[in-house]
Amino acid sequence: QVQLVESGGGLVQPGGSLRLSCAASGRIFRLNAMDWYRQAPGKSRELVAVSTSGGSTNYADSVKGRFIISRDNAKNTVYLQMNSLKPEDTAVYYCRAEVKSDYESPYFGSWGQGTQVTVSS
Repeated sequence: QVQLVESGGGLVQPGGSLRLSCAASGRIFRLNAMDWYRQAPGKSRELVAVSTSGGSTNYADSVKGRFIISRDNAKNTVYLQMNSLKPEDTAVYYCRAEVKSDYESPYFGSWGQGTQVTVSS
């Protein structure tokens, strides 16, 4: 069993910044990709940023140049630094990790519970 816990969401004015954290715990042998998704009201969940175990990152076009994903492998934690926030960034943000629980098991996806980010004046 693996748990992912997000934190750092809240209310921020347009142009402001927030830093989200997602810590993975439980039966973890290895983590592969760790990603951030978001879901706005009435919309489907979309991929925001990807961080691979090899250090590569990728971003949705809508957040390129404003958001930065990083990870601390020693702490099994991924971060999302969000700058120059816009009202359209308002959503519930979820982290997802590809987890291997032991040497023989395949990777599986595990999701956090989500954290609300609201950008409004």
